[in-house]
Amino acid sequence: MTSNAEYFARYEAIAAISRRMLMAARRALWNDLVHLQEEYRKLVDGLRDAETSVRLDDTERVRKYALIRQILADDAAIRDLANPRMVNLSALFAGRPTRVLKELYGAR
Repeated sequence: MTSNAEYFARYEAIAAISRRMLMAARRALWNDLVHLQEEYRKLVDGLRDAETSVRLDDTERVRKYALIRQILADDAAIRDLANPRMVNLSALFAGRPTRVLKELYGAR
């Protein structure tokens, strides 16, 4: 069973990683962002197990929702920063998928 303190420590860790992901996106450190996303996923997976065993009072629920709002705001900002990069990558592949695949994988 997870204590409420452990539960919130997990949420705080997710919020911290989310903030680091946003900083990486702002600096266009895309490889760093990918590595942070892996950590993020592991933390979220661990939180899923804890969700069923924790009972929150009203104050704790407010705290949880504040953390979730922060995480979602960071996520939205990351998406805004990454979207132009995704558009550029899509343009790179548009109209030339065969050539790009050949270059990437050495296909003949």
